[in-house]
Formats: sequence, structure tokens, C-alpha cells
Amino acid sequence: MDNQREDQDRTDRQMERTNAHPLVNLPPLEIPVDDHKLQYVYCLWHSRKKPGKPPPTQTFDQTLKLVCRFGTVEQFWSCYCYLARPSQLPSQSDYHLFKEGIKPMWEDDANRAGGKWIVRLRKGLSSRCWENLILAMLGEQFMVGDEICGAVISIRYQEDILSVWNRTAGDQMTTARIRDTIRRVLNLPPNTIMEYKTHTDSIKDNSSFRNTDVFLK
Repeated sequence: MDNQREDQDRTDRQMERTNAHPLVNLPPLEIPVDDHKLQYVYCLWHSRKKPGKPPPTQTFDQTLKLVCRFGTVEQFWSCYCYLARPSQLPSQSDYHLFKEGIKPMWEDDANRAGGKWIVRLRKGLSSRCWENLILAMLGEQFMVGDEICGAVISIRYQEDILSVWNRTAGDQMTTARIRDTIRRVLNLPPNTIMEYKTHTDSIKDNSSFRNTDVFLK
């Protein structure tokens, strides 16, 4: 328990330092010459819904805390090594890993016409599955151009939920390729249920994970 508390404290301190500056005011990320450059610069966000009703003036945008930015393999590991793993986070917590310039919000211009694939995990699997998924994303294993916007791990009371967000919900061929890549990188059994939901529907019913389209391959 002491180690978990120390990991969470480090994560909180890092978020406080980074979030002292709004994202729009951050300078361009410096990329060391000798580092292994990723195709995109990424931002890792954290949010947590605290128990009880949120203040009436608080929006989801205000709960987002920028943890770190990285554009190279080395910068990613220097951030990731000190973070609390998803299984160590309290319930109602989320990590959001998105390309720089895209906020993890349905209404963002890059997300508005898109949607997300959803995989529900039993407790205890979140850390391994999250790591496998984001390494596949950073390594461009999805092979769908710039369709991938980001990924989210949501820690809940009875289950944890992975989701991969893409730009174009109406492109069935691309969304199918994303689904199949998720199955492969997570090594999901053939009968695993996967769900898809457009962000337009999420905006309508103000819900991330209810009223989804269910797919069973």
C-alpha cells in the first residue's frame, strides 16, 4: 500500500506541475536529436470524478489535468515509468492518451464526427491491457493513417473499460480494422464482446458507455 500511495503522490505532483500552464500556452515540445522520434506528439491526461455531485459550474473540461507531453520513445518512458498504473488508481479515474492538439472530449473538432471502440475488462487486467494498447498506438500498429485520435482507460467499481477513439465513425472499413487490431494486440478471445458508440450519440445521451452498438465476432 505504501508503494501505491507513493506512486499516486508522484502522479499528483507531476500533474500539478504540468497543469499550472494551460495547454494552449505551452511552448513547442523540444525533441532531442538523438531520441527515437514518434510519428506524433502525444498528451497524457488524467481525470477523476469525485464522489457526490460535481459543482454546478464544473465542466468535464475542468476535471482534465495534463500529466505530460512526449514526442519520442525516450520521453514516453521517462513519463510512464513514474506514473501510477491503472490498477492502482482509485475508482472513477481515467487516463486519456491523445495526439497533441486533440482534447479527450466528444465535442473536439477532431472527435466530433468519430466514435470509439469499447472493451470491458474484469478487474485486474487494466494495467497490462492499457500498456499493450498504448504501445501499439505509439508504434503505429493500427495502420489507419491519422484516424486514431487517442485511447482511454476508465477505472470503475465493478469493471475497467478501454476505449479507442477514431475520427470517422462512418468509415466502416477503417473502424473494422481498428477493432481487429485491438483484438490482436490485447489477445482477446474470439467470442469477446466489443462495443462501438459514436460521439454524436454520446453527446445526445450524455453517456460514454450506455446505449452502445454491440459486436460479437
